[in-house]
Amino acid sequence: MTAEPYLRPRPLDPASLVVLSLPMHDPRVRPLLDELAVEYDTRYGDLFGRSAAAEELDRYPATEFEEPHGALLMIQEDGESIAGGAFRRYDETTAELKRIWTHSAHRRRGLSRLVLAELEALAAARGYTRLYLTTGPRQPEAKHLYLNTGYEAQFDLDADPESIGPLAFTKELATAPKD
Repeated sequence: MTAEPYLRPRPLDPASLVVLSLPMHDPRVRPLLDELAVEYDTRYGDLFGRSAAAEELDRYPATEFEEPHGALLMIQEDGESIAGGAFRRYDETTAELKRIWTHSAHRRRGLSRLVLAELEALAAARGYTRLYLTTGPRQPEAKHLYLNTGYEAQFDLDADPESIGPLAFTKELATAPKD
């Protein structure tokens, strides 16, 4: 029996990507919500129950992710929704990132970094100076993504993530100089 060769992810072609700002009810957002529900149930179903994913995804009203205080961005490639994320107002100066997602067939292509960069730029353009987010203790790839993109852990990195619960991160946004 021969082992299948390791398949490398297809490199990103920026010319084939489109970044869309969409309302939560847009059908192009559905892949994000559906796959996040599966991801949450797979990772946390034994901890919170199988219906917990739907409850988490419905926790915030869709209007919180709309202008002027929020946003939901979707990245499409050749008309397919492949990555996305959102933010909502956390306080006067802070946006809370939510729903960061990359389609399972498109991971390891740098899409999460692109989503973060797009969300950060839009949040800064909307006047936010700080970002806040949480990720689950069973998502080590998310933890490493945030640490590697300038987010500061608001928890003890040496502690067992399962003993912490949601892992909180913050990041200061660069502000444009005033004239």
